[in-house]
Amino acid sequence: MTDHSPYTPPEVWTWDDENGGEWASINRPIAGATHQAKLPRGRHPFQLYSLGTPNGQKVTIMFEELLAAGEAGAEYDAHLIRIGEGDQFSSGFVEINPNSKIPALLDTRTGTRVFESGNILLYLAEEFGHFLPQDHAHRTEAMNWLFWLQGSAPYLGGGFGHFYAYAPEKFEYPINRFTMETKRQMDVLDRELAQNRYLGGDEYTIADIATWPWYGNLVLGKAYDAGTFLDVESYVNLRRWAEEIGQRPAVRRGRIVNKTSGHPSQQLHERHDASDFELRTQDKLSPAAE
Repeated sequence: MTDHSPYTPPEVWTWDDENGGEWASINRPIAGATHQAKLPRGRHPFQLYSLGTPNGQKVTIMFEELLAAGEAGAEYDAHLIRIGEGDQFSSGFVEINPNSKIPALLDTRTGTRVFESGNILLYLAEEFGHFLPQDHAHRTEAMNWLFWLQGSAPYLGGGFGHFYAYAPEKFEYPINRFTMETKRQMDVLDRELAQNRYLGGDEYTIADIATWPWYGNLVLGKAYDAGTFLDVESYVNLRRWAEEIGQRPAVRRGRIVNKTSGHPSQQLHERHDASDFELRTQDKLSPAAE
C-alpha cells in the first residue's frame, strides 16, 4: 500500500500545470491553438501529420500496405509532429484536427480533412477498396474489432501505460486496476485468435492494422518494458498473430515512420519517398547516433 495521505477532491477543480508528470507541459483543459504556424505541404496526394506512436503507426502501416498492394495513388508525405513540443497546438494542425491529437490527414485532391486514426483507416480502405471485406457480414465483423480497438486501447495507453511507465510516482491501486483490464483485453484477443488467423476471420483487415501497433507490440514485449510484468509469453495465440503481422514488409516499414525513439536504424522521422527507408533513417543521417 501507500504512505500518501488520502486525496480529497476540491469542490471545484482548477488546473495546476505543475502536476501531470512527463506530459504536464502540454496537457491542458482547453482546446484550440496556442500559436500560429502553417503546416508543411509535400507533393503527394495525401499529407499525414503524425508521430510514430501506436496510433500514428496504424496509418503509416496502412499507407505502406496500400502501396504494396499496387495502389500508386496512395503515395503520401508523412510530416513529423513533435507532441512533446506542442506542434499539435499550432493553428495549422488545429484546422485539420480540432482535437489536437495525432494522426491527422489531409486529402489534397478534395481538401478533405480526416482525423481519428480508426476513421483514417476506414477512409483509406473505402477509397482504395483494400483491407475491408465487401461482404456485409464479414465487413461487420471487421468493424466489430476496429471499434473494439478504438474503445479498448485508451485503457492500455492512457491507463496501464500511463500509471506503469509515465506517472511521476507509482501507485498500487491504478496499476492493479489497469493491469487487470489490460490482461483481460489480451485474453479477449487470445481467445479470438485461437479460432481465427486474423481478427474476425481469415482475411487481414484494418482491424488487424489498427490493433497490431497496440497489442502486437505489447505482447512482443516492445511496449512500456512490461513484457515480464504482464506475462505476455502466456498469450500464445496473440503472440502468433503478432509475430506473423510483424514480419509483413509493409508493417516493418510503416512502424518506423515518424518514429523518434529506439535504435536510429528504426527511426524515419519523415517519409516523402519510398527511397527514404533506405536513405534517410537516422543512422544514415546521423551515424554518430548509433
